[in-house]
Amino acid sequence: MNNLTRRQFLRNTLLTTASITLLPRSTRARTIGANDEIRYAVVGFGGRGRDHIKEMHEVPGTRMVALCDVDRNILDRELKQCENRSEKVQGYTDVRKLLANSEIDVVTFATPNHWHSLGAIWAVQAGKDVYVEKPVSHNVWEGRQLVSAARKHARIVQAGTQCRSSSGIAEAIAWVREGHIGKIIRAHGFCYKRRPSIGKVDGPQPIPASIDYDLWCGPAPKEPLMRKRLHYDWHWVWPTGNGDLGNQGIHQMDLCRWFLGEPELSPRIWSVGGRLGYIDDGTTPNTLIVFHDYKPAPLIFEVRGLPSRDGSKDMDRYRGVDVGIVIDCEGGAVLIDNYTSATVMDKEGNKLRKFEGSANHFANFIAAVRSRKIADLKADVLEGHLSSALCHTGNISYRLGKTHSPEEIRDAVKNNSDLAEALGRMEEHLGANNVDLQKTPATLGALLKMDPKRERFSGNHMANLLLTREYRKPFVVPTQV
Repeated sequence: MNNLTRRQFLRNTLLTTASITLLPRSTRARTIGANDEIRYAVVGFGGRGRDHIKEMHEVPGTRMVALCDVDRNILDRELKQCENRSEKVQGYTDVRKLLANSEIDVVTFATPNHWHSLGAIWAVQAGKDVYVEKPVSHNVWEGRQLVSAARKHARIVQAGTQCRSSSGIAEAIAWVREGHIGKIIRAHGFCYKRRPSIGKVDGPQPIPASIDYDLWCGPAPKEPLMRKRLHYDWHWVWPTGNGDLGNQGIHQMDLCRWFLGEPELSPRIWSVGGRLGYIDDGTTPNTLIVFHDYKPAPLIFEVRGLPSRDGSKDMDRYRGVDVGIVIDCEGGAVLIDNYTSATVMDKEGNKLRKFEGSANHFANFIAAVRSRKIADLKADVLEGHLSSALCHTGNISYRLGKTHSPEEIRDAVKNNSDLAEALGRMEEHLGANNVDLQKTPATLGALLKMDPKRERFSGNHMANLLLTREYRKPFVVPTQV
């Protein structure tokens, strides 16, 4: 890929083919003409889904015809707004009923993570094209199943990694690949984003009366609610979320892999971190370093949810970046701290140039729905799967790890200069937050080896078990899609 011209790079996208079969199809896909109105539905809009509604409204030639949310209060609120705008929109609490509606061409999903792959797979089986939020999966296996389903049923599926539609970032990547600042030495991603404690309860909490909890849980275990807040804090527990690595960090993970041009998962994964600084009902780490051992340049990712120091409202920054990436090259570096632009620095830290520009990610999706060309997508589901899976494998390393003293962890990683350097900064950060790693030790993750082509770990049965999950009937991701 280093030999591609910028024009070729911006035009081409990586495609794969796959084939497997399914759960009965409820509708047939409509053939959409170049001038036909595209009818869409939005599923899940307690948070990011509100942006789906707004941004899809702005795409010419589209019309919202249905909404779905398991929280009746959220659904009724949005339906009322549609009524105020004189829009005729049907409301659903069960996505299966929505997908049986033959008047819907496109479905966008902004549900909690554990519903992303299953909802999208059901949608493509029903003949719909799909825009699915990041991460596109809750685990590695179901993400690959989604890619296979999209290919088998010839559906257009866009991942919600909207940085891929940034013309500025795409230009920067093409420019780097042309060799202007030498080869990439490392890709470094950062998610330094404040995440305070979610509190601790001493017993099951009531489910809001407006919510169909069975549907909300879907493929996840239907267990008592053991946290104060059902909404949003699902990010910080394993049955439904993937921590900030899979929440915010997926955007930056995707940018790092895009720069590296890696078309597969990494062959070795290692991690260190913990849920440190408070004791609450969350189980995902708020402090984490993940090392993906790509050759010739590794990908290092850092998550920090604590502030720069105890009592501060500020977050740490690495070379000016708190949520973003730093791509180190032989002759300088590329810094990205937003969704639309990239700044190139020389080795002395002087700005060489800046790439700016963006485009509507939803408009790109609709354009591909019309053309029926996967190559027209800026973020085809395959790309979303691979970047999501890098988050999942990092989390698997952490979940299979064990706590150790600071000295033991330092000794274990001393021969990995990138990981050791990040660890040293992490220890300083935790010290500034009054975290004593002798009393509350960090976890050294399992060093995992993977066969990237099979997307299976080598020699670690427990790690392979965590590539998927036990699904709760009838919310089962099918083996045959």
